[in-house]
Amino acid sequence: AQILGPELIQETTEKIIQIKERMQAAGDRQKSYADLKRKPMEFQVGDKKCHADEPLVVPLDGFHFDDKLQFVEEPVEIVDRKVKRLKRSRIPLVKIRWNSKRGPEFTWKREDQFRKKYPHLFARTAS
Repeated sequence: AQILGPELIQETTEKIIQIKERMQAAGDRQKSYADLKRKPMEFQVGDKKCHADEPLVVPLDGFHFDDKLQFVEEPVEIVDRKVKRLKRSRIPLVKIRWNSKRGPEFTWKREDQFRKKYPHLFARTAS
């Protein structure tokens, strides 16, 4: 039952060849899978390009952008005032209209905090 000499070498060589063939087949399957995912980008002379359409151009007059070119929403006016009453305190609130890229938006804010940040709005309403 023991294999000696050249027979042992022959059987070991056959097993090594079989293992290499199986590893090659597995590698080929993985390689073909990776190749399907990656496609090289190629451009032709006749490839399409987007051209500017004048009627679709949006005027940027009324919009304000910061140094990172992000849209800045700013308060436009104070629309309404009310006082929120709690058990021991009263909080003055103001309703603000904002210029927004989605259209006019309204929010309620605390008057004291809002007055510190945007005093020019309160100067307009006082006169």
